[in-house]
Amino acid sequence: MHIDGVFSGGGIKGVALAGAYEALEEQGFRFERLAGTSAGAIIAAFIAAGYTSREIHSIIDEVEEKQLLDQRFSFLPLKLLQWVSIYWRLGLYKGDTLEKWIADKLKAKGIIMFGDLKKGSLRLIASDLTNGTMIVLPDDLPNYGLNPEMFPVARAVRMSCSIPYFFEPIKLKSDKGTSTVVDGGVLSNFPIWLFSKERKRPVIGISLSPRAKERPKNSIRNAFELFGALFETMKDAHDARHIATRYEQNIIFIPVEHVMATEFHLTEQKKLALIELGKSRTEQFLKQWTY
Repeated sequence: MHIDGVFSGGGIKGVALAGAYEALEEQGFRFERLAGTSAGAIIAAFIAAGYTSREIHSIIDEVEEKQLLDQRFSFLPLKLLQWVSIYWRLGLYKGDTLEKWIADKLKAKGIIMFGDLKKGSLRLIASDLTNGTMIVLPDDLPNYGLNPEMFPVARAVRMSCSIPYFFEPIKLKSDKGTSTVVDGGVLSNFPIWLFSKERKRPVIGISLSPRAKERPKNSIRNAFELFGALFETMKDAHDARHIATRYEQNIIFIPVEHVMATEFHLTEQKKLALIELGKSRTEQFLKQWTY
């Protein structure tokens, strides 16, 4: 059965999305169109490129996540270098290694530019901080004077994955100027709304969070907790409104609060546990899902 799929962001927690994909694939579901943010952008791009769930499992097994974190070399002490990187470069890690890794995996399937994919098969979310707008890639690239067909998919994925202060922002340059672009999760971590106006087949969303009624309340006792609650609210409120009103019955909720989005040192046991959690939650969902 052909469906459209939407994958949420969640940093390294996105490993669980591979398990969800495996369960859907085993039940005979095939994706016609895909959308994703951050970690969801990576798996959506891999699926659009033609990777099977088994192949994605192999990729997860072989990669050392910490190797994707590329700090700048410096004579400065590590702690000082980290603060300097955040202040001047706006991120602890460059993100070049992550982009190259994604590009290599896509190239192995013959995918480099969006023009190599079926038109409309992949949409990714990023946040333009310069103009204060959300970017849907590749749809919005003409607004920047750029040709969507000739834009690298790996670059778009990296834009969607540029977690603020963790990875350096992307400078999107065009004849209209330069925009600072970061993780799409800042404005829409779960873009389930993307296919609402052009629904042609069932849409299934995979969210790396519990249902709203099961989500614990934010504890705000100091400035750090206030910042955390502020960021979480900003990240989730826009999408939560759509989920609550129209789409909840078509969403697979995978609660992964026990893992931090930037925990790039997962053990093999944690990886397997996340994959199994994603698979089991999806299998439970499919037993009662009607379309």
